[in-house]
Amino acid sequence: MSQGSVAVHGTEAHHPGPRAYAIIALVLSAITLVEFWAFYVPWIHEIGLFMPLLIVLSAVKFSLVAMFYMHLKFDLKILQWLFGFSLVLAAVVIMALFTLFTYNRTLWWWGGVPW
Repeated sequence: MSQGSVAVHGTEAHHPGPRAYAIIALVLSAITLVEFWAFYVPWIHEIGLFMPLLIVLSAVKFSLVAMFYMHLKFDLKILQWLFGFSLVLAAVVIMALFTLFTYNRTLWWWGGVPW
């Protein structure tokens, strides 16, 4: 093992170089541009695609940052699965809450006025 390399459980970790990080940064920037574009396009709001699109794009960005910049991709597989499961569980709970409060807000009356 040469000086400066990192040993992980007896094998050298293969971390990406500066070129890979620059590509990831460009991908993250492109996703951010799509998010801004979606905010200003009226038909995306009209068909109800805005929130699901933002949630999916945010999850992709979060995953890329966690995998590469936080080096989760190079950790143990159990940690990757635990992190991924937690992300999916949080997304399901948030979508369930969005659905619950969007559907039921027309049914509830607080103080004599619709919520």
